[in-house]
Amino acid sequence: MNSAAIAELAASVVRAADAAEDARFITAVIGAPGAGKSTLATSLIAAIEALAGERPAYLPMDGFHLDNAILEQRGLLARKGAPNTFDAAGYRAALERVRARREEVLLPAFDRELDLARAGAIVVGTAQRLVVTEGNYLLVDAPPWDRMADLIDLSIMLEVDRAELERRLIERWLDHGLPPDAARERALGNDMPNARYVVEHSRRADIVIRDNPA
Repeated sequence: MNSAAIAELAASVVRAADAAEDARFITAVIGAPGAGKSTLATSLIAAIEALAGERPAYLPMDGFHLDNAILEQRGLLARKGAPNTFDAAGYRAALERVRARREEVLLPAFDRELDLARAGAIVVGTAQRLVVTEGNYLLVDAPPWDRMADLIDLSIMLEVDRAELERRLIERWLDHGLPPDAARERALGNDMPNARYVVEHSRRADIVIRDNPA
């Protein structure tokens, strides 16, 4: 999205938040792996701050990845990023605490370089009215992810063509140092099945953004 489109989206979020009666307003950015959720979320936060003079808190779902040791014990390490490789209940509890706005909330963040979550890496203060969260499965209509939607005030879905997703995901693993064959296997064997799950099982978002690469 270009800067004008981001600014327009930020204005939509601020208008919706101003019209809501809740003390805290949670916007969720949803999409398949490689859709550009983190990029959009961080750009949206900056645009909201420029427009409204208040910086939203950022709450990525990736901080709730299960640790690699647990995934290995459960035979799920090769499927890291699939719906059952996250602490969905922990994420739900975090959203509930954030929405309540009764106290400062410390949350985990995922470190891609270390490939693990770091505890207490994100602070959501009581003064922050707006929150932007992002993740793959936040609109999924199957347990346990179907318990998230009621805590989200505004949902934004990023839709990307399959071929473009494949290209981005392969490029991501190449950037992480995998050789071409391994990068392609990782992207097509794990990431793309997760992407299909998001597309096939997510509810309709309030706002849908179609990403058409040039």
